[in-house]
Amino acid sequence: MLVSAGQTREPTRHRGARAPKPLVVGIIPARYAATRLDGKALLDIAGKPMIQHVYERARLATTLDDVLVATDDQRIVAAVEAFGGRAVMTSPTHRSGTDRVAEVARSLSCDVVVNIQGDEPLVDPEAIDAAVRPLLTDADIRMSTLATPVGDRQEYEDPAAVQVVVDKQGFALYFSRAPIPYLRVDGGESPFGAEVRHPGSGLRPRRHVGLYVYRRETLLWLAGLPPSPLEMTEGLEQLRALENGCRIMVVECDYSPIGVDTPADLAHIRQLVEARAAEARA
Repeated sequence: MLVSAGQTREPTRHRGARAPKPLVVGIIPARYAATRLDGKALLDIAGKPMIQHVYERARLATTLDDVLVATDDQRIVAAVEAFGGRAVMTSPTHRSGTDRVAEVARSLSCDVVVNIQGDEPLVDPEAIDAAVRPLLTDADIRMSTLATPVGDRQEYEDPAAVQVVVDKQGFALYFSRAPIPYLRVDGGESPFGAEVRHPGSGLRPRRHVGLYVYRRETLLWLAGLPPSPLEMTEGLEQLRALENGCRIMVVECDYSPIGVDTPADLAHIRQLVEARAAEARA
């Protein structure tokens, strides 16, 4: 159960007891207005609003102690409460989902906050767990995210497919909408497959998956900082963390998210969800 600000957790009762597991809360930011699909959080997918699909998938993540929705619209609050979820009203002026999540996190006494995209109705619970685990096992990690191998050159060169490069410990060196790292490939061989065929490297390009896990104090600190130069240049808010010295652990996974930004995306998701439902009934 969610712990509100002002409450305290039950203290350890005897010396030598293991420290309690950090309290982890998943927060799904969901604003009503959208550039191409207004009210998309409430769009019907197989008989349920999209936000319900996201919420129910997130609830399957074993590392999350609770899940709630952060929104700017009472219609979304009503929809979430109708299916038994919890939603919190936030300011309508936030520039990003992270700012919306941070507003809610200020009123909670949790230890770790997971920012779960509200337009990915097939979000993978195992991917959420993979992103959370580094913060449960290493107290020095302040923030984590996900990446998945790039599938082909078209994806590699797509500005919407954000790339990330990491150091030998798995921490992000940089995120960009440009294709990084630059691939010098001899002999015309494709760099995509089991590994990049670049002499001596063995690297594969990684596509960033926009799910973030923060220590609560790190999230509130980042939300209080002004947008950074690289963040504004690339249009990538995670660069604010790197520019201010916050390391980001990047966990590689097989999850490739399908977001809903256009009517075509919505039609595709509806087909996938309905196909899964038919398989489950068979």
